[in-house]
Amino acid sequence: MRRRTFLSTATAALAAPAIGRAQRASVLRFVPQADLAILDPVQTTGAVTRNHGLLVFDQLYGADANLRAQPQMAEGHVIEDDGKRWTIRLRDGLRFHDGQPVLARDCAASVRRWGKRDTFGQALIAVTDEIAAPDDRTIVFRLKRPFPLLNEALGKSNSNICVMMPERLAATDAAQPIPEVIGSGPYRFVAGERVSGSLAVYQRFEGYVPRPGGAPSFLAGPRVAHFDRVEWHTLPDPATAAAALQAGEVDWWELPAFDLLPLLRRDANIRIETVETNGFFSLLRPNHLYPPFDNPAIRRALLGAFVQSEFMQAVVGDNRDLWRDNVGFFLPGSPAASDVGLDALPKRLDTDRVKRDLQAAGYKNEPVVFLVATDFQTTNAMSEVAGDALRRCGVNLDYHTSDWGTALGRLASQEPPDKGGWSLFSTWAFGAGVANPAAHAYIRGSGRTATFGWFTSEKMEALRTGWLEATSPDEQARICRDMQADAFQEVPFYPTGVFYQPTAHRADLVDLVKGSSLFWGVRRV
Repeated sequence: MRRRTFLSTATAALAAPAIGRAQRASVLRFVPQADLAILDPVQTTGAVTRNHGLLVFDQLYGADANLRAQPQMAEGHVIEDDGKRWTIRLRDGLRFHDGQPVLARDCAASVRRWGKRDTFGQALIAVTDEIAAPDDRTIVFRLKRPFPLLNEALGKSNSNICVMMPERLAATDAAQPIPEVIGSGPYRFVAGERVSGSLAVYQRFEGYVPRPGGAPSFLAGPRVAHFDRVEWHTLPDPATAAAALQAGEVDWWELPAFDLLPLLRRDANIRIETVETNGFFSLLRPNHLYPPFDNPAIRRALLGAFVQSEFMQAVVGDNRDLWRDNVGFFLPGSPAASDVGLDALPKRLDTDRVKRDLQAAGYKNEPVVFLVATDFQTTNAMSEVAGDALRRCGVNLDYHTSDWGTALGRLASQEPPDKGGWSLFSTWAFGAGVANPAAHAYIRGSGRTATFGWFTSEKMEALRTGWLEATSPDEQARICRDMQADAFQEVPFYPTGVFYQPTAHRADLVDLVKGSSLFWGVRRV
């Protein structure tokens, strides 16, 4: 089927019955970065699921534009007993989408479930004796020792976000997805209209009470929904998405292809802007459980195969305003970043040297199952660069392509690569998620309880714990330098650069909230 034929029939079907101008004003049509394959935001680090989660669920705290946690569902908190007792009071008027009030016991159960999956949450749970709900609006954390970042953990902005759900759903095993999607956020998920691989629908929740006062600041402040309905349309390719945006058949394309930006900029009815101001931190993540990446010497040998500028040019092109290389293991410009060890990053690919280093490290031609989602344009481009480098360096590469949803499902497997598992994948993280050791899932060294890749390192875990307990910014900065030095030895992942991805939307959409693809605040004029 030709692209324009697909576009006209697909969007006509999704628009049925035909809507007039007044109805169109109340509907926001959005093209997400990838298909929404997983609905439970506690289950995956996938950014598309995190964005979905922020539509449907709410958080006790929300990170503001300066990444500081502010009360969201919480009215506020009191810290007592030398920092070992936190009492959080819920604000009034909170309701779930099924009409039931949000109670403290729902929140306590939600935190416990999230704390089993998320790296920051695991750190909090490890120092927690009890999360109690003495009454319907009070949550009490009793801690073994002070945890000054408790509100930062509950309000973290990157996956896995800590969302509140009914206690009966939060009782679901953390290793299993919740059986239905019920939150208390500004929009409710319309399960009956979901078309896997094509459509997700959200309806404004009339029972939602935004936090009073102030203005939206990333995930903090009032979350005011201006649209009656939000539709996510997964389109088959960038050209189709660009044509739909130009024709006004969709309103907002989350991550437009960089090579199509000049075309879109020439259209007076389209605006290009950057809402993700912290950038996207790109990386290659190896599976540390099985050969060859269970061997740190082999991981170090392959550091020389990945030239960051080549990855960034594959994604962005030559526009240096939109990418940067010479990136270490933390977000450039953050307090955690340093220049420690950066001389290990190659400026060009020396295949002979990498081959020698691999041989010396003991590489035995083990297959490398490289998972590649071809429908995710940025990671697909980076995967092509990595795949070419690995082949040139003599790696026995099994370049395994699929759609993003299938890849996400396989990434959760801890089976050997030849039994449904994997060896390597390319991804990116929100910049805010790698700005400090607490939120940084990919530097966590807790083995099979860590995020996909399951890096194991007692030393890295000890450093991370030291950072969490540090009493001054200088001490934290010193620990981060030590963590980066150790990361260049143990190689939990391969940093491949930072890029700044603009978004594209119709000119009649205004007030997009900076920080990510968020659906409160934005309105049509």
